[in-house]
Amino acid sequence: MGARLASPQGIRNARFFAQALSKAGLLVISGLARGIDGAAHQACLDLGPPATTVAVCGTGLDQVYPPEHLELAHSIQTKGLLLSEFPSGIRAKAFHFPRRNRLIAALALGVIIVEGAQKSGSLITARLALELGREVFAIPGPIHHPLYAGCNYLIQEGAKLVTNPKDILDELIFPLSQKKD
Repeated sequence: MGARLASPQGIRNARFFAQALSKAGLLVISGLARGIDGAAHQACLDLGPPATTVAVCGTGLDQVYPPEHLELAHSIQTKGLLLSEFPSGIRAKAFHFPRRNRLIAALALGVIIVEGAQKSGSLITARLALELGREVFAIPGPIHHPLYAGCNYLIQEGAKLVTNPKDILDELIFPLSQKKD
């Protein structure tokens, strides 16, 4: 999850983490938004079959938002999974996206915030994930960069600071393997 107007470094981080987590067998779930979300989805698709990405949409499945992600949405529909709780014909509305984010949090084992401003949808998703008992991870960034203010805040509040995918895999994969009683 992360900023729609992501930095080039944020896009690289999203791709790097998404591909590594996908290769490790984790499903990458995001919201088909511009920036970080789109980069993560595309990175999973770029690995080839089987695609391990799910896009939870804030519209009906017959609508694509943002419109420039039409091709990406079709690729996910063919090679991954598109989900929505909204019926056909429902167009994007600002209040749909926090609602969509609760589904992302509920479906995930953990949420990684790659970039996010202090007041962003990514932080809403992180809060919802915590309420559901999910792990929250954040990539730290420069203290004066507004796109990292949310990540740095989450780390201050107890989110796990991550600098590489292994940090996440150590938290999620190993505990899962221990639960095979």
